[in-house]
Amino acid sequence: MKGISRRVGVHTSISGGIHLSVKRAHKLGCTTMQIFSHNPRSWRKRYPNAEEIELFRNLIQENNITPVFVHASYLINLSSAEKELWRKSIDMLLYETELADILGIDSVIFHPGRASGQSRQYAIKRTREALRQLCKEIRKNILIIENTAGQRGEIGSTIEEIAEIVSSLPSRCIKGICIDTAHAFASGYDLSTYEGIQLLIEEIKRLLSPLPLLVLHLNDSKASLGGRIDRHEHIGKGYIGREGFRKILSHPELSEIPLILETPKTSDEDDIKNLALVREIIKTI
Repeated sequence: MKGISRRVGVHTSISGGIHLSVKRAHKLGCTTMQIFSHNPRSWRKRYPNAEEIELFRNLIQENNITPVFVHASYLINLSSAEKELWRKSIDMLLYETELADILGIDSVIFHPGRASGQSRQYAIKRTREALRQLCKEIRKNILIIENTAGQRGEIGSTIEEIAEIVSSLPSRCIKGICIDTAHAFASGYDLSTYEGIQLLIEEIKRLLSPLPLLVLHLNDSKASLGGRIDRHEHIGKGYIGREGFRKILSHPELSEIPLILETPKTSDEDDIKNLALVREIIKTI
């Protein structure tokens, strides 16, 4: 197992300047990282100036932090039946990809959407239509689709639903997939067991091939198995548990996948503890 050299990181804040996110990640010993490229709860668009871009790019290179992931805005709902929100969501995700490209980032992770008052099949159709439009304008293969917990009408909580969304899209539209362990557990995949992990991997290969699994959001779950509630917990403190993460991290088909922790955080100390535990598990595999 090549665990010791595995890429492990967290979602870091861009507060005070986007380049500071890299310094925060480096201070934590991260070798990969994830950011919001702008305020994820605002429709306002802002492009960094040339100095900010250069600082960010240089720090990423100097500190050998790769890959870097952008997580798309929480406001985006590609499934929306409301015409204005649907178009704003497409436009915002396009902006996310443009901003990532400017920063030298080649991966934007997004959630497929939420069915609000409409059927899941209609929501899936709306997301497909949105992505089809979006992918006509995106300059490079950059989008990574993330599974959801299935909370409050979220679509994409199963690999089957993700497959429905992406199956008829052009091959260059979606770069790959992101699996959030807390979301997967809450949606019914028992990642505390080898059998549950294997089931998820087999579904990905059977239903989504040749799309690759490019990143794991490594989070424990406050929600019980199949609870369909999106609540992250510290590694080893939730229903997946420390032994569950040992099984996940030791699985040969997951051994080279970059890990991004999105565990609860009140201070850097929380990230330090969660990262330390993950590294400890990796070292003992």
